[in-house]
Amino acid sequence: MLADLHCHTKLSDGSMGIEDIINLAKKRGVTALSITDYDCMAGNIRAKIIGDRHGITLIHGVEISSSDSETGEEVSILCYMSDFPDRLEGLCHRNLIARKKAAQYMMLKASQRFPITPDFILKCAQGSTNVYPSHIMSALVESGLDTTICGNLYKKLFGKSAGSISVRPKFEDSVSVLEAIHEAGGIAVLANPGKYSSYDIMEKLVKAGLDGIEVWTPGNTEEQTQYLAAYAKKNKLLATGGSGFKGRFNTECVSVGSYSTPEKQFNDLMSYKARQKRKKKAAAEAE
Repeated sequence: MLADLHCHTKLSDGSMGIEDIINLAKKRGVTALSITDYDCMAGNIRAKIIGDRHGITLIHGVEISSSDSETGEEVSILCYMSDFPDRLEGLCHRNLIARKKAAQYMMLKASQRFPITPDFILKCAQGSTNVYPSHIMSALVESGLDTTICGNLYKKLFGKSAGSISVRPKFEDSVSVLEAIHEAGGIAVLANPGKYSSYDIMEKLVKAGLDGIEVWTPGNTEEQTQYLAAYAKKNKLLATGGSGFKGRFNTECVSVGSYSTPEKQFNDLMSYKARQKRKKKAAAEAE
């Protein structure tokens, strides 16, 4: 079994359509896939229909943006198999508005520094629910101002160094987002836990009821992967894996299925809700 539980389409910050990603997944031997676009669940129904046609199991997913109240860092939480996805629509809509406001400032800054226009950037973002840094870079590459989407210029413009045009969206607190996912009957998994300044964010969310962490992902080093796998086992958390695939907008060379969730951990995810229900029933009967 090859289960990639983290990939993005052109509905958010990916470059490929749903059908193209599923075709690629089939060619690469992927048997289970989750489309986890940022704050957008619009592709899940179509993905399942196409996935069924190709014999690939599609896991309903979305990557929801949030902010850590203490550090201000942007925190992404993956939501899987929500029983009531409509309950997350309002949260996703607010996140998209916040991201749109930030994008408007970034487009303005880019158009002041380079001979491109906000309208041209919007054309490069056609089909997406928002404008992401990769779309601004696409406009620069299309205009002959750089040759790569995620090269040195990308790091300069969207990093933390001087000369950055990055504007951080104002998202809701990560604990509140975690609670919203649970209220919608979803499974909450922290995406790329190794990318944050410390593990304090992860530990705070675990105390708040986080269900799992992403262990096998290009965002984690080998040492981090080993640590996180042990941490998940010790704290009885789900452990997932995924490539974070974004097509030509990848920041490194990965494809669908390059990182995946091991079969045992995948089965743990799929049976998680049933096990939780049994635990609650046993606890209620013991009272």
